Amino acid sequence: MTAHHRRTADGAAAGDPAAPDEAAFLAAYDPHAFPAIAVTVDIVALTLRGGALHILLVERGGPPFQGAWALPGGFVRAGQESLDEAAARELAEETGLDAALLERVHLEQLGSYGDPGRDPRMPVVTVAYLAFAPDLPEARGGGDAAAAAWVPVSGLAADPGGAAAPERGTEPDAARPRPREQGPGHGIDGGDSVPRPAPLPLAFDHPRIVADGLDRARAKIEYTPLATAFLAEEFTIVELRGVYESIWGSPLHAGNFHRKVLSVPGFVEPTGATAARGGTRGGPRARLYRAGSARLLHPALLRPAAPQSTVSEPRDTGKSK
Repeated sequence: MTAHHRRTADGAAAGDPAAPDEAAFLAAYDPHAFPAIAVTVDIVALTLRGGALHILLVERGGPPFQGAWALPGGFVRAGQESLDEAAARELAEETGLDAALLERVHLEQLGSYGDPGRDPRMPVVTVAYLAFAPDLPEARGGGDAAAAAWVPVSGLAADPGGAAAPERGTEPDAARPRPREQGPGHGIDGGDSVPRPAPLPLAFDHPRIVADGLDRARAKIEYTPLATAFLAEEFTIVELRGVYESIWGSPLHAGNFHRKVLSVPGFVEPTGATAARGGTRGGPRARLYRAGSARLLHPALLRPAAPQSTVSEPRDTGKSK
């Protein structure tokens, strides 16, 4: 279609004398003729600390929801930054990440949330982001946050998608919980963490956003190699298994997991080196691996199914009560 036949915003043909001059239109345009709406970003930031999956939360220092815990985030600086830049800025402010460390963070858009009334101040649409990386530093309150903390995901009621470990024998990949076997410098331990229970409910609609973020993370490590983003550059298969167990909430069979990982082309590649020390039970030191070139895992590493309830549900006979 040529420019001659294209239509302008008001339906007049381009080049038509009746078509409004764009500069004049913009000069007379009144943005206040439309209801005001703000845009924010919120970040579901995940990391592994002490072998457990943690999420970054901030305590709100002022109204609305003063004293409540919420996801880190804030208003987008309109006309000054993109959505991605706003998310990176907010994450850096709450974690102290510098530019070099920020490059190690996997940051992706999670979704947009704009239900009427989600923010009591005014209509606000938030664009949520999912972020994770290894060894994220201690949280620090910034801006209007009174405090910030890494909170264990296992303690959040905002995580309805968490699966309990399958009963022994119900799932081929199920296994008994095992002690962590980590060497310094290569583990999934992001440092000491002081568990702080998050008062629930979280502010705004953040329970929904947290649940969506955890669902996304659990699904993505099935078919992408992003589990390696939680680890240092070099890692052992035991440490990689620890990532899956922490995110899925299920212990995995060591031998089955090891075989599956090494059978997926491009998932990991050996470095030729070994861990600094052996496992907790002695024996040879584990081999070290790094992330491979694969962007998708084929075959995928499927999450173990949760055990079915042994309580029978009443059958629906179709008769009204």
